[in-house]
Amino acid sequence: MIYGIGTDICDIRRVAKSLERHGERFAEKVLAEGELITWRARSARWPARGLRFLATRFSAKEAFSKAIGMGMVMPMTWRSCEVIKLPSGQPSLVLHGELKTWFEQRGLRAHLTITDESDYAASFCVVEKTSPP
Repeated sequence: MIYGIGTDICDIRRVAKSLERHGERFAEKVLAEGELITWRARSARWPARGLRFLATRFSAKEAFSKAIGMGMVMPMTWRSCEVIKLPSGQPSLVLHGELKTWFEQRGLRAHLTITDESDYAASFCVVEKTSPP
């Protein structure tokens, strides 16, 4: 049973301006520790690729927060939600702390897709209820 759906489109140029204005603090606010490591490595090699990585993670977390119906309100925080890439290349979510507990207590499962193209990053998330509360 579908619990919620969420979608987000993010203007990568807007993320670039936030990064210019706030520096690495912006990435540190949005990205979980594992994502931060990947972002730094990609940004060092190819800044545009690092920027797109940050924008897709921002978009994915916005879509997920909409799918669970709470936006960026506790227990949902930027850093408690981590986007990973499975060996197949499929994006997936790893939740941490209170958000993980909240999510598991409700028997939920998330499905995520992300994409970026030139100036935009987009994400779509479906959250399903897999077991009774």
